[in-house]
Order: sequence, then structure tokens, then C-alpha cells
Amino acid sequence: MLQGGYQSVLEARSRDEFRSEVIRFAQSLEFQTVSAITVVDHTLAQSEFITIDNCPVGYSDVMHAPEFGRRDPVMQHCKRNSMPIVWDRQTYAQHGASDIWESQAQFGYSTGICLALHLPEGRHFVLGVDRDRPLPSDKVELTRMVADLQLFAVHAVDTALRVLLPEQKSADSPRLTPRELECLNWTMEGKTAWEVGAILSITERTAVLHINNAMHKLGCTNKHQAVLKALRLGLIR
Repeated sequence: MLQGGYQSVLEARSRDEFRSEVIRFAQSLEFQTVSAITVVDHTLAQSEFITIDNCPVGYSDVMHAPEFGRRDPVMQHCKRNSMPIVWDRQTYAQHGASDIWESQAQFGYSTGICLALHLPEGRHFVLGVDRDRPLPSDKVELTRMVADLQLFAVHAVDTALRVLLPEQKSADSPRLTPRELECLNWTMEGKTAWEVGAILSITERTAVLHINNAMHKLGCTNKHQAVLKALRLGLIR
């Protein structure tokens, strides 16, 4: 189910399809609600927020107030970090924000996991899942849950930018060199930079340079995102 969710979100072609895939994946992890927020920073204006969610009626009116956003420890964590945060009532109590937790708990937001991907050109992608019961007490199970959410976010971010910000998509695909494409192809096969270098008869450092160049041209922050975007654009197969 999870593997199918990764591929399905990549193939979403509209806002509604993307929303359905995000909700389906969250529910497969046994979370009732989910929010996927695409943020675009503008130099001379306020940041733009595009949100996909399945929040209950009334929740947005209560929880999207500016005074809550500035104090919410989960959102403040995601503004500054790429590491996921696993939160519960204690998280809010430790930051003097128990009133925020009380307000959201009445809508079923008692525990959850949230993470942010910070991209080039002032773009960000925040993904959070929530539920009304405790998270798994088994550390292995919880770690797997967090890892699944992280992997899904890496797949979902490119689709979010594509279907939610179509005006920002370039009409032309990035121009990657043959060597950069070769390195991405072997990275897709699971090869390390050292292995790619050995296969192509180049140094590990040169392989890393080609991969980093490809990441930069594709506007990605890691090699996994670069491979996924290159696949979607038809640059590699």
C-alpha cells in the first residue's frame, strides 16, 4: 500500500487528485487528518501559502489565527528545521502553549508528526499528519512511521509544485549534460557516488560534482528528489 502511494502521488495530475492521494496515504498510516502546505516566499510581499487538507469544519477558523501560528511550537520548529517533529500534548505544554493544544484537540488533533522540506528559490513544503489517539509506544514502529512520511514527502513535493504552482513551471526542461544524466541513472539504480565513479571511470569526487550539478539544475535539495524529477520530466528512464 505504501509503495503504491509513493507512485500514485507522483502521477497526480490535478489539485483534487493530489489531495486524494495525500489523504489516502495519511489514512494508510492510521492518521485521520493531514495538511500539505506549499509556501512561496516573495521578496517584497508576504509569503504565499497553498494548503491541501481534510480538516474538520470549524478547525481552520480557530487554528489559523495569526496569534496561534506565531506560538505554535510545531510550526515554529518546521520554519527552522528539516528534521521531523513528533508531537503530543507535552510538546505544547513545554512551550507554554497548552491553550493551543486544548483548542485543536477538540477537533481531533491530539498527536501527530510534521516535517518541512526547504527548497531553493524560497519554496517550502510542509506535511503534517494528526490523530486523536497516542502514537505507537514501540520505538521501531514509530521510527518506521516517520520514515514512511519522510519518503512520501520527497515524492509529494514535486507534484505539489507542479499542480499547485503551474505558473512557476518552466516550459523547457533543464539542460543536463550526458554525464549528469548518467550519474542520475546510476543513482536511480541505488549506486553510491563511489560506485558511480567506478562504473564511469571517474573519481568519486567528480561523480558527486555531477550529481550536485544535476540537483541544482533541477531545483532539488537531494539526489533522491533529483532522480524523481528527472524521471517525471522524461530525462531518464
